[in-house]
Amino acid sequence: MTESRRAPALGTAALRALAHPLRVRILDELSMYGPLTASGLGERLGESSGSTSYHLRQLEKHGLVAEDVGRGTGRERWWMRAPGSITLPDAHHQPEGSAERLATELIDNEWMRQRDESLREFREQGADVFGAEWLDVASFDTVNLRLTAEELRDLVAELDAVIGRRLTTTAAAGARPVQLQLNAFPLVRGAIDKE
Repeated sequence: MTESRRAPALGTAALRALAHPLRVRILDELSMYGPLTASGLGERLGESSGSTSYHLRQLEKHGLVAEDVGRGTGRERWWMRAPGSITLPDAHHQPEGSAERLATELIDNEWMRQRDESLREFREQGADVFGAEWLDVASFDTVNLRLTAEELRDLVAELDAVIGRRLTTTAAAGARPVQLQLNAFPLVRGAIDKE
């Protein structure tokens, strides 16, 4: 069995700190596009710099973002997502209606909304923004397999390992932010093979 390289799940304090729609959006912007100032985040998200600055400080307290000390001068502070991956606790392992479960569900729903928005944005505007070089390599695949729970766990761990190797490489000249969306789950209405 292949072991997953996923980070340990966020603790209760960090989970609660992140459980705010704007904080999730801030973390997503920094994850997708790299370091930004509070003002830059405010412009991108349609918020005031005071609001984004406040929420950045809350995220910093829990190690989710950090100041990018290599950028900025004087009062201009640049923020980046803290290195490493973020794993949410499994909502189904938390008590129904608990603050932790509600926080996990809010964060997960915001992440799913942002993933859907990013995909929709590319599908609607990609041809106007990118040349054939990028359009030809973008991929939208659906693969249906028949796997056991253990086989699915191993497959996800193998994919995590491949992705993990890419995360540790330095971006080459001409690199753009790229989002890889991978969903691996059993189909609710799928029949179980009986042998």
